[in-house]
Amino acid sequence: MIARVASYKMSFSTGGLFVNESVELAGLHITGENWSRTILRALEHGATSLPKAASNRRTLREIGNRVSTLTDTEREFLVWGADRPEREALLWLATCRAYRFIREFAIEVIQDRFLSYRLELPLEAFDQFFEAKAEWDEGLAGLSVTTRVKLRQVLFRIMREAGILDTSDHIRPALLSPRLTQLIVARRPEDLLCFPGQRLETALS
Repeated sequence: MIARVASYKMSFSTGGLFVNESVELAGLHITGENWSRTILRALEHGATSLPKAASNRRTLREIGNRVSTLTDTEREFLVWGADRPEREALLWLATCRAYRFIREFAIEVIQDRFLSYRLELPLEAFDQFFEAKAEWDEGLAGLSVTTRVKLRQVLFRIMREAGILDTSDHIRPALLSPRLTQLIVARRPEDLLCFPGQRLETALS
């Protein structure tokens, strides 16, 4: 009997949005280069302030997993053209692209709650979403309670740092700049749904 492969990758159990480190790693990347080589160069340059090399390597792999989802144009904008809020939004999008679980949470839970004026996002919203997905995904069902709590903690931290939530865990409307919206629509318009309050029909009109 062939074991079922988990359909969700859940390696976002450390850190937060990593804005500064992401910009630095993206700036070191050479178009066409394998991201593992970029990570080695980042380690040589000391791209993070973590004290241990093993922690640096693990964190940079995580950052590379996210930033590698950006197109060359998006990556150049992240490094050279974006202001702080645009960087935060673009890295939130990269996180949603890297992790199907987070993307679905953004669209199925955050977007839905925002559009129905239920702006508070309690921890239970994550728990209920997780349980619903775990009913048909063995990989999620097999995660320990400790891991689930850690994943929830990190995701909420990422959402606060990305401006998706405020400090009281209320959902904030995403105010994307025209130039960032244009970049997103040029590649995949439905990515706008990862941002609370963004509508495809408005962006495409």
